[in-house]
Amino acid sequence: MKQILFKNTNISYSDTGKGTAIVLLHGFLENKTMWNFYIPELAKKNRVITIDLLGHGETECLGYVQTMEENADAVHEVLLASRIRKAIFVGHSMGGYVALAFAELYPEKVKGLVLLNSTAKADSEERKINRDRAIKAVKQSFINFVSLSIANLFSESNRERLSSEIENVKIKALKTPLQGIVASLEGMKIRKDREVLLHLTPYPKLLILGERDPVLPYEETKEQIENTAVKLVTFPDGHMSHIENQDELLSVLLAFFKSI
Repeated sequence: MKQILFKNTNISYSDTGKGTAIVLLHGFLENKTMWNFYIPELAKKNRVITIDLLGHGETECLGYVQTMEENADAVHEVLLASRIRKAIFVGHSMGGYVALAFAELYPEKVKGLVLLNSTAKADSEERKINRDRAIKAVKQSFINFVSLSIANLFSESNRERLSSEIENVKIKALKTPLQGIVASLEGMKIRKDREVLLHLTPYPKLLILGERDPVLPYEETKEQIENTAVKLVTFPDGHMSHIENQDELLSVLLAFFKSI
C-alpha cells in the first residue's frame, strides 16, 4: 500500500504490475480491496492502480461534503505521484461518477472508460430526497443503515446464494467512518449530469449494467447511450457485478483492455 498527501489528507492506493495503466475506482461504502480478485489477472499485462476514495478505506475524510470533483483531483494526484500520463478508468457506482468527473477535468489523461453499474446522469429530485433520508438514517443507526444498504445492492435471487460474500462486504463497509458516508452522500447528491461525455469524447467507452439492479433502473440507465459509440454489456443480476458476475466481468474487462 502507498500513500500521498492531498489537501493535508492521506490518500491510500496500491500500484501493481507494468504496462498500460488501469485505474480501478470503488463505489460508495466500498474500498480498494473490492478489486483484490481482479488485480492478479489484470496486472499480468497492465499496471493496476486501486485507490481508496475520500472518506473510504484507509483514505481520510476531507470535509463535510466530498464532491466528485475533489475525488477526481485526489485521483489525479495519485497519477502525478505515479508518473502516469494516461490511463483506462473503471469506476463502480460512485467510482463511475468520480471517473466521469476526472474525464471532464483531465480529458487528455483518459485512454478509455468503463462505467460499472454506474450512470452519467445527475440525481433526480426523488433521488436527492432519498440521499437526505439516507443521511438522517445513518446518523440515527449506523449499523442498520450500512447492513440494509449492502444487502439491497444485490439482486434478490442472489442474496441467499452469496450470503457469505454479502457479509464480508458489510464488514468492510462498517469500517467506513460516519463522516465519510455523509460527505459522500452529500457529494453524490450535487454531482453534475455528464451524459455529454458519453457522446463527445473520443476514447473507447463501455457501460456494464445489471438487468435486476435494485439501485439503477436498467432501461432508464441504458437510454443514455442511445446514438453513442458506447458499448453495452448486460449481466442478469444486480448492482454488484464484481461479485455477482465475477468471472464474466473479468473476461469482459480483459477483452476491453485488449481492444484499446
